[in-house]
Amino acid sequence: MSKHRICVYAICKNEEQFVDRWMDAVSEADLVVVTDTGSTDKTVEKLRERGALVYEEHIQPWRFDAARNVALAHTPEDMDICVSNDLDEVFEPGWRKKLEAAWNPFYTRARYFFAWSHTADGRIQKQYPMEKIHRRHDFRWVHPVHEVLEYSGSDPDRTVWVHGLILHHYPDHTKPRSQYLPLLEISAKENPQDDRAMFWLGREYFYYKKFDAAIQTLKKHLALPTATWKEERSASMRFIAQCYEAKGNKTEALSWLYRALAECPDTREPYFSLIKFGYHAENWPLVYAMVQRGLSITNNTESYLAETACWGEAFYDYGAIAAYHMGLLETAEAYALKAWEMEPSNKRLENNLSFMKQKMQNTTPLGGAT
Repeated sequence: MSKHRICVYAICKNEEQFVDRWMDAVSEADLVVVTDTGSTDKTVEKLRERGALVYEEHIQPWRFDAARNVALAHTPEDMDICVSNDLDEVFEPGWRKKLEAAWNPFYTRARYFFAWSHTADGRIQKQYPMEKIHRRHDFRWVHPVHEVLEYSGSDPDRTVWVHGLILHHYPDHTKPRSQYLPLLEISAKENPQDDRAMFWLGREYFYYKKFDAAIQTLKKHLALPTATWKEERSASMRFIAQCYEAKGNKTEALSWLYRALAECPDTREPYFSLIKFGYHAENWPLVYAMVQRGLSITNNTESYLAETACWGEAFYDYGAIAAYHMGLLETAEAYALKAWEMEPSNKRLENNLSFMKQKMQNTTPLGGAT
């Protein structure tokens, strides 16, 4: 007999392609409740055929927090645990057993790993902690986009880590993200002292190549008294640097990259940014130094800001090229070998390794780093 009553709830729109896979994954729950926000395909029909309780709602103006709060309101009052889940996300089998083993009414929410992206062969490429599992009462979603759960109960907000529980993300990359920018602007306007909202808005401006707006917004983020997480502050500085570089101001860009490194020297990301800057400037001593210092860091924070490329072949690839241009052929060959061993199917890395082994003249062209 189950220890707790568990309800999975979700919002969706035009996601019929995911229904069967998703329903298979959430079938361990006692109840599956879905709020459809305007599907024009067979999403609603297929969900009902598979046993989900589906409500059709019109959310206007559109906000993710409003939609999720409507979905949460449709979950029965007597549920012990609510699991917020999107249709492009898939729990590994046995998730309920792991959740129940960790859960106690003493807790208010649960944390677990969210596998954000995967390699072509299905291996997890990037993951970070997620907490979208919570008890039924005293929670609501806040922020129009990049929404989070806010707790309002009278007892302390306590989180339990669920060992072995992994939620995989398999997104539909054809869906546009055009709605994100206006929602982020609303979020920052509503929460001007929220450092996370300000950072996400500045980052989105960068993605849209609105470099001046990005610089201004990210500087606001850095000035907020609550913006104390060094990893995020460093990321903000690196985005500012990329904006200046895109605007042609390489001096200011380099200055911000060094500030990003000084802010958070214990992660590989700021070293990687300097490596790429140095590569394009053909500043091989800078590339070589940043490769060596970056590789000395062996702890991946696994935050949402961790860059997958920092833990693959890229450091060794750039290191090989920099070492070659500096005449350090033995080191260049060793780095090239390591890069190829990490990505043996990469023909360019294989060619670079062959080149290093042949000890050709410095004037011989190298394959460029990606």
